[in-house]
Amino acid sequence: MKIVTTEQMQTLEKRATEQGVSSQMLMANAGRQVAREVGQILGKVAGSRILMLVGPGNNGGDGLVAARHLDEAGAQVSIYLLSPRSADDANYKKAIDRSIPVYEASADPSLTALDHLLASSDIVIDALFGTGKKRPLAGAAAAILSRVWKTRRSRPKMIIVALDLPSGLDPDTGSVDPACVRADVTITLAYPKLGLFAFPGSDYVGRLVVVDIGIPALLANDILTEVLTAEWVRALLPPRPRNANKGAFGKVIIAAGSINYIGAAYLACAAAARVGAGLVTLATAGSLQPILAAKLTETTYLPLDEAGPGIVSGEASRLTDHLSSYDVLVMGCGLGQHPETAQFVRDAVSSAPGRCKLVLDADALNNLSGTPAIWKKLPGDAILTPHPGEMSRLLGIPVEEVQENRLAVALRAAGTLNKVVVLKGAHTVIAGPDGRAMVSTVANPALASAGTGDVLAGAVGGLLAQGISPFEAAACAVYLHGAAAVALTAEIGDAGVVASDLLVQLPREIKRLKQLVHWVETPPVSF
Repeated sequence: MKIVTTEQMQTLEKRATEQGVSSQMLMANAGRQVAREVGQILGKVAGSRILMLVGPGNNGGDGLVAARHLDEAGAQVSIYLLSPRSADDANYKKAIDRSIPVYEASADPSLTALDHLLASSDIVIDALFGTGKKRPLAGAAAAILSRVWKTRRSRPKMIIVALDLPSGLDPDTGSVDPACVRADVTITLAYPKLGLFAFPGSDYVGRLVVVDIGIPALLANDILTEVLTAEWVRALLPPRPRNANKGAFGKVIIAAGSINYIGAAYLACAAAARVGAGLVTLATAGSLQPILAAKLTETTYLPLDEAGPGIVSGEASRLTDHLSSYDVLVMGCGLGQHPETAQFVRDAVSSAPGRCKLVLDADALNNLSGTPAIWKKLPGDAILTPHPGEMSRLLGIPVEEVQENRLAVALRAAGTLNKVVVLKGAHTVIAGPDGRAMVSTVANPALASAGTGDVLAGAVGGLLAQGISPFEAAACAVYLHGAAAVALTAEIGDAGVVASDLLVQLPREIKRLKQLVHWVETPPVSF
């Protein structure tokens, strides 16, 4: 499922028109689909009281079509116009012909009629502004939305549905106007818009439903940004032949841990094993090995020389001499930033043999960020997994700039560094140097806990070792990581989930996909 910007959506509509799918046909399809989804939300349409807030543009036109279909299904529909519609507006005329009650904001200066309608509505549909409105909301529009939210606070069972996107939410950046109202459900047309997966806008979307309005799928082939879905991941999960041995599922060596971050090594190693890697070896400071051996029974070990207690020596040859026997090196989880550690990281990645793919996380990135030329020495199939702060250091830009346009920043980093980049955080972005990108639907506070990034890095390495390409391995790991958090939240809530809880849930999510169970798509998106 593609994700589009406003410009891309306009281009798709233009292409559809050139293919013979007129704007009137798109509007008719949109209104019909919205009415169908509203019926699904209500369960029973007949007798339901529905208020359609109609704006001046195409979004309002979609709302008029939906209002007509809902009226035909037996709902008690009322239309509230932000501004008068043209007398030759065909969809408006059809609504009038069906005797649907119409109210105009210009004839209701005190909003008394609106208040009366809101007081008795089961569902309010926001069809005021779509992707074309980016100016601040003011005047009647702001006043109408303010009344909607005021009523919602006193009538919490009243359902708010946004048509395409909540009015006042920027479809490209996710910024929101002060008047923007939080929807319970957003029914977006054709393709989800980028701003629906960016904060603060993502908090205003509610459950996101994507409906087909008749734009031929092939017209979007050149759009390279997609939503990360269960179906996509399931098709890429590596097979598990019955006659396999551990070598068939790849060998991962993980250089991780330091005196202050011992647990990071445990989490990364356990995650690599839990997603199916055949052999996991931990390369860590020699004095930490006995401690970690008590936690990691199945892991093998490569004790490293130390510059101090729990600090690896700057000499990396002991690690690099073993890399030819491994498929993947995961480096950085909890390594620390001691000068000796920084030298160790630089030497290790510069000397890694070509057959050993790299996953660089946390302190590997921090220790390399001050050496821009180092990226040219790394293989192109390396995977970088920064959080926003680490991305800030990699690109030399403020964290605020990273968070304001996460997709663009991730793509910029992937192109500049010629690596697959996983920008972690709410709605994690996976970007490739070829311009491809995927966006996770998950924004879950259960993942806002120390160590969850180490779990993700280990999962990326474990899948990469099983032969999945770097971009796909990174995206599959992000999906499984997010799905595990969603499942745990459903079981125990979003407070108190710790990183180690994710470990046993990872294989459960793999099983869920492989067995074709009717899994719950990672909320809040349905297609």
